[in-house]
Amino acid sequence: MVSERPSQEGKLSPGAPNDPVPFGKYYLLGLIARGGMAEVYRAKPQVGMRRLYAVKVMRPQLAREARFIDMFHREGKLAMVLKNRCIVETVEVGQHDGRHFITMEYIGGRDLTQVLRRCQETQQRIPVPHAVYIAARIAEGLHFAHTLAGADGRPLNIVNRDVSPSNVRMSYDGDVKLLDFGIAQALMKFTSEIGILKGKFSYMSPEQIRGMPLDARTDVFSAGIILHEMLTTEKLFRGDTEFALMEKVRKAEVPPPSNFNRRVTPELDAISLKALARDVADRYQTAAQLAADLDALIEGYRFDPKELRQFMRQLFRKEYAKEQEDTTLSLEAEPGGLSMSMTPGTRLQT
Repeated sequence: MVSERPSQEGKLSPGAPNDPVPFGKYYLLGLIARGGMAEVYRAKPQVGMRRLYAVKVMRPQLAREARFIDMFHREGKLAMVLKNRCIVETVEVGQHDGRHFITMEYIGGRDLTQVLRRCQETQQRIPVPHAVYIAARIAEGLHFAHTLAGADGRPLNIVNRDVSPSNVRMSYDGDVKLLDFGIAQALMKFTSEIGILKGKFSYMSPEQIRGMPLDARTDVFSAGIILHEMLTTEKLFRGDTEFALMEKVRKAEVPPPSNFNRRVTPELDAISLKALARDVADRYQTAAQLAADLDALIEGYRFDPKELRQFMRQLFRKEYAKEQEDTTLSLEAEPGGLSMSMTPGTRLQT
């Protein structure tokens, strides 16, 4: 974890498991990840239960975009009603000292992008039963969101639009959870408005590339891409330019996963190709249908979800040991002697 002290006045250290730094009603306990839109911190409440959270703080440049902030808070509040075992729980959406943030349950583990990368580095595949189970849980979480109704009983018509490996969290306990549901929707809507969707084309559906109206089936297609890539360890859609990549997605010419992995059965090929049908009418019409077919295969594999826990802990052996150590330190840490309390105008490092 990062624990350096501020190098310039007005910038706050991200803290460390044994060196908490105040941020509103939380203590920051170290930087988990930094991206183009946000920084994610391990955190715990200053008062109350001893529980870890992930606090995602928006980058200042996005905070200057009023439309995005409005979308961010609106979509974030919507995400708070998504209570499902396959979706990371959103606890709070707010702002502190001018910085907009979202608080989520903390999931010790790695995202699916990191899992796939580690598999490539170690020249191994995600075992087929594991990949099928992961895809089934992604589909389960999507279906819950797609079919959620409001207090008045009317469907909320939630579509994620950004189902990708980086938004799938894999815990060291074998859990599979969709991440950033509210943020993903806000960012995709905002970037669609202003015409910047770089880096997102590889996991879009053909209708999304064409700018057509979207429904749950676009998320089914994206989940199908993830399944295909887990089975093959290859990117499904590639292109030397963004235009070439978009053309590949539009055409959606998908080879059977068994072309790359002889352990893939004809039944699994059929499921993969149906999820990735170019025409939405030929695709699974709901994520629940996809999940059901995948779960039927899992029964035949006699797969125990505990196997995924073992796989994750072995694949990231050193990281898991460090995670255990940091979790213990974080929950036991006391803020005594802190000199970096937040003051008006204090900003997190960017």
